Amino acid sequence: MRDLVIVRRGAYHDSVALMLVSRVAAAEHGVRDASVAMATPLNLELFAARGFDLGDAGELTVNDLVIAVRAEDDQAGERVMAVVERELSADGSPAPEADRHAAPVSLLAATRLRPELSVALVSVPGRHVAYEAAAALEAGLHVFCFSNGVGLDEEAVLKRRAGERGLLFMGPDCGTAILDGVAFGFANAVRRGPVGIVGASGTGIQEVCCLLDLGGVGISHAIGVGGRDLDERIGGAMLRRGLELLAADPATEVIVAIAKRPDPGVASAVLEDAAAVGKPVVVAFLGLDGTPAPAAGVTCAASLEAAAARAAELAGRTLPAPDDGAARPVARGAIRGLYSGGTLCAEAMTIVSAVVGRVMSNIPLRAEWRLAGLDDGDSHAFFDFGADELTVGRPHPMIDPTLRLQRLELEARDPAVAVILLDLVLGYGAHPDPAAEFAPAIARACAEREELTVIVSLCGTAGDPQGLERQRARLLDAGAVVTRGAARAARLALPAAAAAGATAAADAAAEAAAEAPDVRV
Repeated sequence: MRDLVIVRRGAYHDSVALMLVSRVAAAEHGVRDASVAMATPLNLELFAARGFDLGDAGELTVNDLVIAVRAEDDQAGERVMAVVERELSADGSPAPEADRHAAPVSLLAATRLRPELSVALVSVPGRHVAYEAAAALEAGLHVFCFSNGVGLDEEAVLKRRAGERGLLFMGPDCGTAILDGVAFGFANAVRRGPVGIVGASGTGIQEVCCLLDLGGVGISHAIGVGGRDLDERIGGAMLRRGLELLAADPATEVIVAIAKRPDPGVASAVLEDAAAVGKPVVVAFLGLDGTPAPAAGVTCAASLEAAAARAAELAGRTLPAPDDGAARPVARGAIRGLYSGGTLCAEAMTIVSAVVGRVMSNIPLRAEWRLAGLDDGDSHAFFDFGADELTVGRPHPMIDPTLRLQRLELEARDPAVAVILLDLVLGYGAHPDPAAEFAPAIARACAEREELTVIVSLCGTAGDPQGLERQRARLLDAGAVVTRGAARAARLALPAAAAAGATAAADAAAEAAAEAPDVRV
């Protein structure tokens, strides 16, 4: 066996491009392992875990490129290195002359060349984000900021400036928006209709969009505002602005507002605004301690499913009953959640923790429930693989399932684990065929341990490019339980929650949680 490791200082490449280079290299004959990635702390840990020695490389930075290959012999190593060089060169090669266009040198120049432009999509390395976002606002553009790397104080300034100029600042770290039928970031192919959504949650917006589409209800607009918008220092600036815009939009008849773990004071202020918009509003504030005070015209839902169901009802439709396929019996033991969506992870954790108490996580519901690291795991544990610390220098897990697949195999081998919860999010920008990646791993896990149950919450629509029914059928064939909605999936897992030493009271609590109403009017 031959290990080849090359470090190139200051050779920055896009993480998605490097993921594709790694896949091409790993598929070469005679190659046992291949990874091409930037030298972020997480990637360096992963190189070490796979046995690659970078000890002679010295101190590395996030702008340094690492090429690591494990081949059967020198000949295979030389061949795959040539493939890597070819793919990297292709990634940076200039476009053919016929495809070249004179590019504007700034956002302001772009708006002068194209005065009809109205939205800037910002996706650049973190240290440049605030500057480019501010430039877009000064150019009179709404901003969809996919990048993170903006501090809370900077975010507050940018959103205040956007408000002064009558603009939207969607972000930072905004994953989803659908504006007048145009999708930004990760979004689904949903029909047009009377429900407008504004949310501090990308996957939360996606799940509500998909559940409504399943019930034949369309979307007017879906405005993402970034996950921290309801922080005390931001004050819900853009979510409240989104309520105003949807209230004034003649195509919007019902509004859904979504956030996870908002500041209680900000949540109260948003509820007051919601009561004043003059249209029915459904609010899903996940993880909010206590029950919000009732407000006229506002429904408070305790889950995304309940929010979608109430919005559909207000639009004159009814969501279909869940169809989970042939659910397998659930053994007693630990529940492990492996999520690409932070809101879906938090919602499932909330349901499970209501029965079992402590649920460890890298995005914990309580500070004392925080996992020490990705390799940690204690009894019931949930992982958000889309968290900032796991996406620096790596594609989002909706694009690249590598880390989740590795963890799935690890959890499946643990005899203490009874249930593994997964979310698979379809739509534009996501992996073109996630079931092709996950179904073989699920099939192996279920074959090796008959008592293991894998439950997949599948978020998508019939119009999504991956093919919703095709994805569902492949997952079912692999032995998974497949349902729509993270809350529903968590409830299906609850019979496992009363592990060793369970009592009848614990079983009753699990049953009650599974059947409890989660809409508060």
